[in-house]
Amino acid sequence: MTMLDKTIRDGKRAVKNAQSAATAAANSGEMMRAASDVIAARLNIMAEGLANPMKADMAEMHLMSSEKVEAMSASAAAIAGNLGDLAARVSKSAMDEVAHAQRSASAIAGAGSPQAAATAHYNYAVAWWSRAAGQMLTLNTELLKAQADALKPIHSAAVANAKRLKR
Repeated sequence: MTMLDKTIRDGKRAVKNAQSAATAAANSGEMMRAASDVIAARLNIMAEGLANPMKADMAEMHLMSSEKVEAMSASAAAIAGNLGDLAARVSKSAMDEVAHAQRSASAIAGAGSPQAAATAHYNYAVAWWSRAAGQMLTLNTELLKAQADALKPIHSAAVANAKRLKR
């Protein structure tokens, strides 16, 4: 893969990151609005239940906690899965970098002249910079995915509740 190909690939990743961040921000705003609507509706339901316990909407009161537990559990599971994947990727990248450093150290130590040693060192530094940039873009993309995956069940529950409670 040429440097131009890598630059194009990395540019596409950067665009994907920006799109993911924008979607997450929009979904967060929508979720906050929906949560506000749900809280207001449920406060009224609780007040009505306190005023007349015999007519309390027990089904809705039950949902107030069970839906939160369900959404938060799904969110936590998404975070755990994504963080496990991220940890594996970072560990692999670190081990790969150790191998690159060992090969570079051997090339520098085995160089026939100071110029050849400097060239080997330069080649390692430039390649490292390219790998680091690519890894950071990948990590950023995966962190945005983790954020979106964690937000999804909470967003879905809040938006669905807001629609249902607008009756």
